[in-house]
Amino acid sequence: MKNVTDSFVSLGHWPSAGSFGFNTDILATNPINLSVVLGVLIFFGKGVLSDLLDNRKQRILSTIRNSEELREGAIEKLEKAKARLRKVQMEADEFRVNGYSEIEREKFNLINSTYQNLERLENYKNETIQFEQQRAINQVRQRVFQQALEGALGTLNSCLNNELHLRTISANIGMFGAMKEITD
Repeated sequence: MKNVTDSFVSLGHWPSAGSFGFNTDILATNPINLSVVLGVLIFFGKGVLSDLLDNRKQRILSTIRNSEELREGAIEKLEKAKARLRKVQMEADEFRVNGYSEIEREKFNLINSTYQNLERLENYKNETIQFEQQRAINQVRQRVFQQALEGALGTLNSCLNNELHLRTISANIGMFGAMKEITD
């Protein structure tokens, strides 16, 4: 530091002989040159540097504003998506619950319908069995009656003469006529 001070002090001792020359002492001339260059740069470059910094500041601020707007839009979209997701989940739960209850209802209806069909078929089977039994009984009765009648006729024919035979036939015809009137 002492050299720098000495160089400023030695400036006052220069001979003013009117000659022009170069000072080759680097330590003496460097601080002066640097201060002059810095002074010129500050004086003339202050506006340019200030404009560059202002432009950079404006770009940064506009980027921040855009980022904030995009962030707000993204938050809004996220909230809408969350609301839609909640709605869809509620609908899915509702469909699931309704689906399970619908399945249970259909299962219950199917079981009831099956039991009713089985009851109907059982009743139909019983009616058919009764009808067939009654028909078989009637056929057996008719057959027994016919065989008994044939047997009685055979016995009568062998035991009776023609006159007695005709009287028996007339009496039987009268009985059948009376039975027919009763059944009608």
